Amino acid sequence: MRGIAGGTTLGGRYVLESLIAVGGMGEVWRASDIDLSRPVAVKTLKEASASNATFLKRFGNEARNAAGVQHPNIAQVLDYGDQEGTAYLVMELVDGEPMSTILERDRVIPEQRLVKLMIAACRGLQAAHDAGVMHRDIKPGNLLVFGDDDLKITDFGVSRSQDQTTLTATGMVMGTAQYLAPELALGKPATPASDLYSLGIIMYESVVGKRPFTAANAVDIAVAQVNEKVPPLPDHVSPELTALILKVLEKNPRRRPHDATELEHLLAGLALRAPSDRVLPDVTVDSQDDRSARRRMPPSVAPRVHRPRPDLTGPRG
Repeated sequence: MRGIAGGTTLGGRYVLESLIAVGGMGEVWRASDIDLSRPVAVKTLKEASASNATFLKRFGNEARNAAGVQHPNIAQVLDYGDQEGTAYLVMELVDGEPMSTILERDRVIPEQRLVKLMIAACRGLQAAHDAGVMHRDIKPGNLLVFGDDDLKITDFGVSRSQDQTTLTATGMVMGTAQYLAPELALGKPATPASDLYSLGIIMYESVVGKRPFTAANAVDIAVAQVNEKVPPLPDHVSPELTALILKVLEKNPRRRPHDATELEHLLAGLALRAPSDRVLPDVTVDSQDDRSARRRMPPSVAPRVHRPRPDLTGPRG
């Protein structure tokens, strides 16, 4: 980006006020729409990304795909533009926090609260899928929690609609390795079941306190998504929720719930333990070095070039 700072006006109407978040592709700012006198969120591309044709196309995809889906559980895209080489996306401002922040702070989420959040996520995903848009990067950082545990899905930057061609070279996939469905790790097309798998990883992480698959780098994590069995969930998780999480994390997408609506119904029908009956988990907190290593991991992987190795077919020792 060139000279982007607080006080900058984009499109003659969006005044940047304060930085909300910094991501792999750009920054998100709290801003004011002076034409309509309302607060908004503005996402701007980093300079390196703005000069890259692929990133610009991804950014345009986010604008088109998200703008084409309007639902209470999807952060609405309001405008898109380019000013002196700075591409920007204007979205509704969600007064809340990403689910990733909640997990970093609390480590685990009570089952009743988690089910409520996941039902909201399912409703947003179903609206996107009905419009032919697969998100392909569902993760806690892209789920904004606000109000009375309501939720909005954001960041369709690597999403793809059914009539769009892939933006990656042969054998490449896009997304975040820790939440990547096995079929995407193998370079297969994204389907609604792929987004549901990502929700399954989030559910596992939310009740266990850590993700099911970890490794030294993104490629090995993707390989583990393909080959390794889901580690058993601890006894403090309700048997009903355990069974549902394992169903959503099936390696074969045909064995997962048919669509987000089916998953929503399954979640709504769970008979969960009351909070007073819940045994608190013994969560092992990752070291600062481990957390820093995860933040340095590249957001996208190309595991097709790294076919599963024979010594990775079983659980890691």
